Amino acid sequence: MHVTVVERELELKLVLSPERAVPVPARLTYRADDPYAVHIAFHIGSDTPVHWTFARELLVEGVFRPCGHGDVRIWPTRTEGRGAVLMALSSPDGDALLEAPAAQVSAWLERSLRVVPPGRESELVCVDDGLAELLATTTGRGRADEAWLGERWSRDESRPEEGA
Repeated sequence: MHVTVVERELELKLVLSPERAVPVPARLTYRADDPYAVHIAFHIGSDTPVHWTFARELLVEGVFRPCGHGDVRIWPTRTEGRGAVLMALSSPDGDALLEAPAAQVSAWLERSLRVVPPGRESELVCVDDGLAELLATTTGRGRADEAWLGERWSRDESRPEEGA
């Protein structure tokens, strides 16, 4: 089976302060077999790139107006007379503010939207197969299953134990 992939290499800026930013090579990836998501790999000088995945719809909206909350927030801005898209990313490992050239991001998004138009994503996702795999019984139970099914979890923990 052939899967359509739309990729774009570009240079982002990691904003360290209003006066200082450092270049960060990145790759935007969209896969038709994962139609709701966009993937970004940041090459930050380590052996392995840092990967982020979030909703394509979030990036599409963020090109036009501020959106998102929590771990991923995106909004348009102008810097040095050019359109830019800012992405604020938060994780337990830290926070980053990245600036991407709006024209390059928009062109890449347009290509992804031609591959899978908005509203057609569900046609490419086979939910029934995914649910069947997720709910399939396995031979034997794992330790987590045993803990979940064990008596420890069956008592009502809202009441104090006898003798406590």
